[in-house]
Amino acid sequence: MSITVNFPAEVRDWIAANLTRGVAPQAIVNEMVARNNAAELASAMVDAVSSAFLYGAPLPGDKLEVGGAPLSYEPEPLRVADGPLIQLGERKVRVLSRLQRPAAVHLANFLSGDECEQLIALAQPRLDRSTVVDPVTGRNVVAGHRSSHGMFFRLCETPLIARIEARIALLTGTPVENGEGLQMLHYEVGAESTPHVDYLITGNAANRESIARSGQRMGTLLMYLKDVEGGGETVFPQLGWSVAPQRGHALYFEYGNRFGLCDPSSLHASTPLRAGDKWVATKWIRNRQFVPRNPG
Repeated sequence: MSITVNFPAEVRDWIAANLTRGVAPQAIVNEMVARNNAAELASAMVDAVSSAFLYGAPLPGDKLEVGGAPLSYEPEPLRVADGPLIQLGERKVRVLSRLQRPAAVHLANFLSGDECEQLIALAQPRLDRSTVVDPVTGRNVVAGHRSSHGMFFRLCETPLIARIEARIALLTGTPVENGEGLQMLHYEVGAESTPHVDYLITGNAANRESIARSGQRMGTLLMYLKDVEGGGETVFPQLGWSVAPQRGHALYFEYGNRFGLCDPSSLHASTPLRAGDKWVATKWIRNRQFVPRNPG
């Protein structure tokens, strides 16, 4: 049996702020109980906000169902065509492996060697320290979890990028305009990225505004532009599965379903680079047209 109770916005936002700062959920519950909240109600409120973070869902509203069914992610089939070979315009791409959850496909021959070299040459003069959105302030800051250099291209910025983005749209069955600008990342020896999800967590105003403007992220395409001598694998720690970068290969994985939830099993990382350097082009795809914060 469930009951519906009021969930004041100031309480919800206080819970969200503490979770964002890394406070353990049980510690938040304990603090609420110490403030004379019933233990069951405190647990339900913290669980509701924690679940929104976990599944990339909106924060709860002003009413909360206590005792209702918990959120869970229902996987959906990958949008990519079946078969060992996929024809993407004039390019035939080979499927190396598929994964059910997260829904993923590992591809060979997605980019030509010449395309890889051109992307690197275009990006190299514009590289800067990689940044992420700080979960507390919503501002772009130098990434503590990603020790690399990067830059972004505008959508269809050059004929090369427009051609690649059209290929991505054919692969994923999504419009070109649903994609964010192509991100280029360059890793040197020792560089890595720690485990993270790519969908936007609703714990800060910047992410909520981005979702309101452009929808949630639902898929990621990683394109490997150079063979790696050692390390630098893309790893899914919950699955025990990793992909070694090879020039022209790509890894596409989806994590958004029709119910507006995101898949926490898409947690991934890049292992430390042991030798050589690593170049990756990343395309994040939204569930509707991407509108930049500062267009133009």
